[in-house]
Amino acid sequence: MLQHDTADESATEAVVVPRSGKRRGLRPKARPRRPGLLTFGHWWWALPGILMVLGIHYAATIAGGFFAFTDWTGLGSFEFVGFANFERIFGDPSKMLALGNTLFLAFGSVILTNVLGLALAVALNRLLKTRYILRTLFFMPVVLSPLAVAYIWKFIFDFNGPLNAFLTAIGMGDLARAWLGDPTFAIWTILIVIVWQQTGFSMVIYAAGLAGVPVEIEEAATIDGTTLWQRFWHVTLPAIRPAVAIATTLGLVNGLRIFDQIMALTGGGPAGATETLATEVYKQAFSLGQFGYGAALALVLTAIILVFAIIQQRVTQEKED
Repeated sequence: MLQHDTADESATEAVVVPRSGKRRGLRPKARPRRPGLLTFGHWWWALPGILMVLGIHYAATIAGGFFAFTDWTGLGSFEFVGFANFERIFGDPSKMLALGNTLFLAFGSVILTNVLGLALAVALNRLLKTRYILRTLFFMPVVLSPLAVAYIWKFIFDFNGPLNAFLTAIGMGDLARAWLGDPTFAIWTILIVIVWQQTGFSMVIYAAGLAGVPVEIEEAATIDGTTLWQRFWHVTLPAIRPAVAIATTLGLVNGLRIFDQIMALTGGGPAGATETLATEVYKQAFSLGQFGYGAALALVLTAIILVFAIIQQRVTQEKED
């Protein structure tokens, strides 16, 4: 009987266990596919975009830099004039005024938009239940067309507009003036429009940075007895330095090349009081037909943007280190 049972068990094992050693329920391993067009050559899909960037942006910049050393009028032949265009730029008081206006609008807009944007982001971070609605309202001016915004503010700053009417209604009619026609106040009106439209952009960047600050760190600082300003200066601000770098860099670059708002509000006037390098490039190259001179102005503006962007990045990097 023992031998018979042993033989039955051996036969049963031979039937249940496959001879090939494979177990039920397991699929055979799939063979690795050969790299095809979508896997190996996926960079080809970005080639059209790369060619467009190279052709439209970099090729145009190089061509403009070439014509900056010529007297080309946009049509016909041209001659090389060397650095004569640049000597003309730095020897012209009106161009120096345009350079000063460019730097004033750039740094003024960067400081105001970042301070106000950071204040709004901190205020709407965790305090209010309606913070999402308020963020949307403050961000709405960013998505509007700069020309549309400029024309709205042009109506507000008009001599017969709502601003002077409000000043007259509260007994301050002596302050009413043609704000866009006053050489002293025209540049400030442009700064107000830029700050009003761009503050929401800085607010969104800082709100994203504040979302990454751990709540535990702020609570620990509160337990240690720190004040609200001490928590902000020593805890919150160091934690959002990357957001500060992004907001200031983008704000500085956009501020140096402001064009739409100036052309819609003042056109560079009155008497050139609101001219910038960007508006001078347009007028010299396309209105007056001095393409070489306009290209030289554009090259100067590009160099200024590049220098300030590098300096800002270096300063931010040193702070992070």
